[in-house]
This record gives sequence, C-alpha cells and structure tokens, in this order.
Amino acid sequence: MSSTIIVTIISLSLLAAVSAVILYFVAQKFHVNEDPRIDDVQAALPAANCGGCGFAGCRNFAEALVAAETFDGLNCPVGGSEVMKLIAGMLGKAADETEPLTAVLLCNGTPEFRPRTTRYDGVESCRIQHNLYIGETNCSYGCLGNGDCVKACKFGAIKIDNSTKLPVIDDSKCVACGACVKSCPRNLIELRKKEKKDRKIYVACSNCDKGAIAIKACKAACIACSKCLKVCEFGAITIEKNLAHIDAKKCKLCRKCVAECSTKSILEFNFPPRKPKVETESITING
Repeated sequence: MSSTIIVTIISLSLLAAVSAVILYFVAQKFHVNEDPRIDDVQAALPAANCGGCGFAGCRNFAEALVAAETFDGLNCPVGGSEVMKLIAGMLGKAADETEPLTAVLLCNGTPEFRPRTTRYDGVESCRIQHNLYIGETNCSYGCLGNGDCVKACKFGAIKIDNSTKLPVIDDSKCVACGACVKSCPRNLIELRKKEKKDRKIYVACSNCDKGAIAIKACKAACIACSKCLKVCEFGAITIEKNLAHIDAKKCKLCRKCVAECSTKSILEFNFPPRKPKVETESITING
C-alpha cells in the first residue's frame, strides 16, 4: 500500500517537472519583448479608461501612441493637450494643439413646449423606448428622458432635471469622452467647441419635419425659417433637412441669431444680461 502511494507521488512529481520544462520552453519560444515606454505612457494617462480616445482602455491607447509614427488622429479627451504634449515629449514626437470640447443637448422639448400625449410604462431605457414607438410626445426626434446618457457618463457630468425631464450637462465635469453621444439612440448629444467662460450658442432642436409639423409637436422646434441664416455675418449657420445648425468653429458668439429666432430654439448660455433697448423720441421742429 505504501509503495503504491510512493510510486504515485513520484509519478506526479515527474509529470509536474516535465510540464514545467515544456511550459518554460514554450514561453521562451513565444515571448514578446514589450516596449518599456508603454508603462511610462500609461502612467502619464489619466487612467479613466473611458474609451473616448477610440481604444478599449488607457493601456491599449498607450500601446498605440508608442507604436505610432505621428500623433495625427490620436487624442486623449480627458487629459487634453497638456497630457498629449507630455507624452509627446516622452516619445520624442510632436502633438498638435487640440481644442477642448463639451457636450450639449440638441433638444429643448420641456413639458412647457412639448406636452405629453401618452405614458410609457416599461424599462427605463431610451434605446428600448426608442425602438418601441415615438415616445410620450408627438415629437419623434426629441429626448426621451430615461437617462441612458446619465448611466453612460463615468464622470458624473450629466443628470436629469426633474422639472424639464431633460439631461443637464455640467461643463466643469464633462471631459468630452463621447460616451453620452454614443448612448443616445436619437443622436441628441453633440460635442462642441468649449468657449471661454463656458459660453455657447447652439440650435437645441433635432426635429427634421417641416415647420408646421415640427411646431405642432413642439413649440420650441426649429422651423427652418432662415432668419438666423440671414443675420449671421460669419457664415456659421447652415440649414439642412428643415433644420438649422451652427458651426461652433465659425460662430463668433455675437448672439444675433438668438435674438432673431422666433421659436427660441437657439439657446445661449453664460452670457451677461442683454442691455435693454433705448427708445429715442423723434422731435419735429416747426418753422
């Protein structure tokens, strides 16, 4: 009995030793020498693993940066230009200056402008609700308000306003990773150029229906009247598919389009109050 146990122990020990030797030679055969700079680059990244760079995580992005000949098309939205310049210096490459971006919601369909006509009783998911029907209002383009963007944001930059039922984006927390953009089934979130003092002007509507139909569904809808287009002196406004759009790169924040919009679908944020118009009296002198 004892000899059987000894033989078994010796056999297993020999098998383990042979397996270890085989694994050692296999590991040596397929060993890949990894560039030590990858660890340094990864340490310089913000470790957000948000996917905003287009890669699965910071490690994959670090590998791409080390392997790339140039940084064209490569950017860390969380770290921004400062981090990219730091990494460029580490790798002996050049990094272009990138403009900071922030997310905006292209919908202003509050209950005041877009009354609810039905009630959704199902899973609180914009994607599921979008696939089932047009939503609780007559606008098939508007925000559904179930908070898919809130769940997608890893930085706590979005919350749903209880009164408007719309997402509110905190510019101070938004890193422009684009997760909210991808999560919205109606493509209502856009990354735009971040201006000084977080000022911004944009068309908060995505309704592509013709004017009469759009305004019937939502009083704040863009009706493509072209008034904003005519007053813009910088060519920043275009109208396509019955909808106006303001190019943030061309916009000079003059606010003329905001004042001209009859449906108030163009919103402005973080500007000082407008000066009241001074009415001048005309005096006629006889004689």
